[in-house]
Amino acid sequence: MNQQETIFLLPQAPKTDTTSDYAIDIKDLWKSFGKNEVLKGVELQAKAGENLVMLGKSGSGKSIIIKCLVGLLPVDKGVLKILDTDITGLSYAELNKIRLQVGFLFQNAALYDSMSVRENLSFPLQRHTKNITATEVKTAVSEALESVGLLEAIDKMPSELSGGMKKRVGLARTLILKPSIILYDEPTTGLDPITSREISELILEIQKKNNTTSLIITHDMACAKLTSDRIVMLNDGVIYTAGTYSELEQSKDEWVQSFFH
Repeated sequence: MNQQETIFLLPQAPKTDTTSDYAIDIKDLWKSFGKNEVLKGVELQAKAGENLVMLGKSGSGKSIIIKCLVGLLPVDKGVLKILDTDITGLSYAELNKIRLQVGFLFQNAALYDSMSVRENLSFPLQRHTKNITATEVKTAVSEALESVGLLEAIDKMPSELSGGMKKRVGLARTLILKPSIILYDEPTTGLDPITSREISELILEIQKKNNTTSLIITHDMACAKLTSDRIVMLNDGVIYTAGTYSELEQSKDEWVQSFFH
């Protein structure tokens, strides 16, 4: 796994008081790759404590939005506010202060294969928390694993875990430093229906317990229905429509209906 990617998955910084109701506030976001315009003026807001699901066809730019949000990709134009701070144009050091408040759950959980579960969770604490003791690390790791129902797997290697268990460990590692915002990239991909529901329910539990703001990219409509407070739908580089699951399910728009039937 790329060492640079880890920075965006794990760290935490002191919470920032915001003057906005939005934890995520994107305005007029444009992003092209050569002549290929992917994002064409995206407008997207997520309220503090909200689970916002993003739907769209494969290749529509959903993951590009997330990568722009954490500064992995520069934007061509637009405003991207994280906790009331516009990250566009920030220096590397300034950007890292904002990144520290964002957890990122990758599709494949992105665990270190050569580290045990305990070591995977200990690593971010030891790297990003000053003056932490071995006892504090042990307690934090146990609590994080217990929160995802996997304390018994603490000394297993990633190769010994099922797909669902890897997702849970990845989520525990994301949670261990208590981010204000969590970005989920296809959290139930590759999982059976029962495990997918368990992960979706866990996302809800985390929201209720920690009041996190979540942006959830998914193709899994069961996950979208269970986890979402609102849904936004990306089409042709813009937010095509938005609403609750039930509102969109009842839409007469053929493109919207293609996701529900």
